[in-house]
Amino acid sequence: MALAEKTDKRVQLLIAAEQLFAEKGFDGTSVRDIAQLAEVNLAMISYYFGSKERLLKALIEYNFNLNIELLEDLSKNESISPMDKILQLADFYVDKFILKRRFHTIVSQEYNTGRSSEIKELITNFKMRNFERVKGILAEGQRKKVFRKVDPEMTMATLIGTINQVINSRNMYCILLRIDSDNEEDYRRKVTERLKIHFRQLLRSHLAAE
Repeated sequence: MALAEKTDKRVQLLIAAEQLFAEKGFDGTSVRDIAQLAEVNLAMISYYFGSKERLLKALIEYNFNLNIELLEDLSKNESISPMDKILQLADFYVDKFILKRRFHTIVSQEYNTGRSSEIKELITNFKMRNFERVKGILAEGQRKKVFRKVDPEMTMATLIGTINQVINSRNMYCILLRIDSDNEEDYRRKVTERLKIHFRQLLRSHLAAE
């Protein structure tokens, strides 16, 4: 079996699992369901992951590792000002949560149900690693005296909490923003635009040194 084919089948299974775990929950999804949606032989789940639990772990690692790589590249980029970094970071989180809504549904389900302490610890560790990158950007801005002193934990909570509120109350915000709730493309475009504009205004006001 060629490497490209092996990689494709593995990714197919991850994509199928993400859709089904978000729609039906972990317990409501069978490995047969995943294999059928991915159009992959059932035995491939055992071959690549070993079990449904290991597949969930791989799905979480796959998505969070992509995030960490992007945040590390951004935080290390010396050609970008701290303010531009934090604004790009806000854009990144908006895109990540809106476009990967299914994945973040899974993260919320797993983190809040307490079904698996191993998965909860895995998610916590990834979130902490992401937060350390954000704290680093805030600290850089303070060292360069372009950011005033702020509470980094509450700044991050404001960013993530606002996005979660809009996503988790989708029907209400479709009404408020005059979005056709059946038009997913229109929803993504309008919500993404409004959130990005809001965070640019909010973060400039919140962070800019007086």
